[in-house]
Amino acid sequence: QVQLVESGGGLVQAGGSLRLSCAASGRIFNVNVMGWYRQAPGKQRELVAAITRGGTTNYADSVKGRFTISRDNAKNTVYLQMNSLKPEDTAVYYCNANVDLHEFWGQGTQVTVSS
Repeated sequence: QVQLVESGGGLVQAGGSLRLSCAASGRIFNVNVMGWYRQAPGKQRELVAAITRGGTTNYADSVKGRFTISRDNAKNTVYLQMNSLKPEDTAVYYCNANVDLHEFWGQGTQVTVSS
């Protein structure tokens, strides 16, 4: 079975930075697209950023220029560097990965940005 383990969430003031990490482990042959989603209270889960194995990235308009997604294929790990955080970035952030044509989710990590 495949597990995605996230880390790096927390409480930060507006304008601050956080870095999220997500490592995939288990019976893995190939990790394809990896990404981060978020869900704020009362809202639907939305894509924040995604990255292919080859490094092609995609960002939500709301985070372009502030967040950077990257990955280490050797470690099956994806990162999300979040800068210039805003209160509206407050949400539970979920890691998502396509592993051997199956989709997996992490347990979620809380990010809270105070004004």
